[in-house]
Amino acid sequence: MEYKKLGDSDLLVSEICLGTMTYGQQNTVDEAAQQLDLAFAKGVNFIDTAEMYPVPGQPETQGKTEEYIGKWLVKQRRDRVIVATKVAGRSSRLKWIREGKNQIDRPNVEQAVNDSLKRLQTDYIDLYQIHWPDRYVPLFGAPDYDISQEGKTVPILEQLEVFADLIKAGKIRYLGLSNETPWGVCEFCILAEKHGLPKVVSIQNAFSLTNRTFHINLAETCRFKNVGLMAYSPLGFGLLTGKYLHGIPENSRLALFAGFGQRYEKTNLNDAVKAYVEIAKKYNLSPAQMALAYVRSRWFVTSTIIGATTIKQLEENLGSLDVTLHEDILAEINAVHAKYPNPTP
Repeated sequence: MEYKKLGDSDLLVSEICLGTMTYGQQNTVDEAAQQLDLAFAKGVNFIDTAEMYPVPGQPETQGKTEEYIGKWLVKQRRDRVIVATKVAGRSSRLKWIREGKNQIDRPNVEQAVNDSLKRLQTDYIDLYQIHWPDRYVPLFGAPDYDISQEGKTVPILEQLEVFADLIKAGKIRYLGLSNETPWGVCEFCILAEKHGLPKVVSIQNAFSLTNRTFHINLAETCRFKNVGLMAYSPLGFGLLTGKYLHGIPENSRLALFAGFGQRYEKTNLNDAVKAYVEIAKKYNLSPAQMALAYVRSRWFVTSTIIGATTIKQLEENLGSLDVTLHEDILAEINAVHAKYPNPTP
């Protein structure tokens, strides 16, 4: 396991981060603890969660993921665990979180932080992320930017001032973004520098063999602003394992939560996945491990977020650390990408 500095922070995070959005929905508290124990035994020191988890979000389960992590975290040496969580952004779909008034303003952020600290049973959060922008942006595979969708938003400067006070209070250590755009990253960084406020150190966006859009412009932005990428969905919602090529397996996420994977119901996706799986088989690799190794190998990726519902899946994902993709494999991967570019942006 390698460890990398996350942006401008002093957080030295493992190149694999354990994603936890299944805890409280598909995984019990005991299963969550088993996953956490295994990951940390393998050198993972980085956990990612969110106040809205588990996913898909429901009022009955909201916050359970943080609660499950808290029950495990309280038994650990706190300084050996880097905990990242997120505040839910403005959304009309999450009416059960602060009565749907979850814009990124002072009352909401302060309540969200305090509630997360209580559920996590800790005094501080290492990395606190804005789950998605307070303003309108196309999210989760939505179409191009539509100016008619623009509306009221909390100014970014005002958001930064709230997080600055929480950092001064010792409740959070660093600020990160998620599902952000190049403009958003630049605006947060420019305003922080201009006004002496905390600079964002990370961005958590989707990146995988079927979604390499980060390469196009965010890679440059994050390089020169020194913002580290935490890559989520590196397996494309599980599709890059190849398990959906011949139908939807029983108890899989697409089977359990119909319509939840709309981001992955796109033209050319199955053809692209099939081609990537064939490359993996040609070189005697697990498709999942090849896909994870590709993401981990990109120069702009600080940490790759993996998630699993079973110990067997987690072991396979962690096994990707032993996989190095040589130039012949990368050339074939790029040939597939050229034929089927970004089917799941």
